[in-house]
Amino acid sequence: MTLLVLGDSLSFHGPRTAHPVDEPRLWPQVAGACLGTTTDLHAGLGWTARHAWSAVRTDPRVWASVRTADALVLGVGGMDSLPSPLPTAVRELIPVLRPAPLAARARRLYRDRHARLVRLSRGRPTALPPAETVRCLEQIRVAVTTLRPQAPVVLLLPSVHRSPLYAGAHPGRSAHVDAMRTWAASSGVRTLDVAPLVVEHVLGGHGNPDGIHWGWPAHRVVGEAVARLLRAEQRVVPSGTGGGSCPHDEALTWEDAAQQS
Repeated sequence: MTLLVLGDSLSFHGPRTAHPVDEPRLWPQVAGACLGTTTDLHAGLGWTARHAWSAVRTDPRVWASVRTADALVLGVGGMDSLPSPLPTAVRELIPVLRPAPLAARARRLYRDRHARLVRLSRGRPTALPPAETVRCLEQIRVAVTTLRPQAPVVLLLPSVHRSPLYAGAHPGRSAHVDAMRTWAASSGVRTLDVAPLVVEHVLGGHGNPDGIHWGWPAHRVVGEAVARLLRAEQRVVPSGTGGGSCPHDEALTWEDAAQQS
């Protein structure tokens, strides 16, 4: 049994730095441990739903994971809702600049000016429009469930942040949440609103100092909530001899997760 997770950097960044995808404290691995399943995580820094759809189309490692997936978790869409006064392509092209000192200067300039641009633009536009986010999510859902029709799908709604890089602004979140909820309801996709689960952790400064990524308590709570949603589908059940018990099962009950989803 395999849990296929497509995620952004929230799926592999911890309280200080990024980690290998098999780090057991990351939320996708916590969810897999709760269910007694193997987790295949495919993710990237700054991934939007469009990046995830590109991976499904072009990455043979994702193809291999789809062939054995018993459930799909979409942990993308949050980055889409963040302010992006400069096109995402500008940031992604910085590493290819030559010579290397030019790339380093461009990276510093981008970081130094980004928050100012966010304030000047009042947090608009977002990295992707809501309609493009849900278009890509639907493409992913169709591609995976065409091959794995019995696999339930869970979507994580955008988180919250207090990042200086984005000037603490997140005006596009509500429009993305509304669009993602509407799409999910029409497509038979279960949603998990992670914001109520991590808001105190993130806004209280208990996560990563960058103001975006989570510490291990938030990873644990989100992973356990994902597992409970999938278990409620009654198509993903614990396998093996481990019994599928969560590492810290008392942290969040299924009733709590259901009320917040």
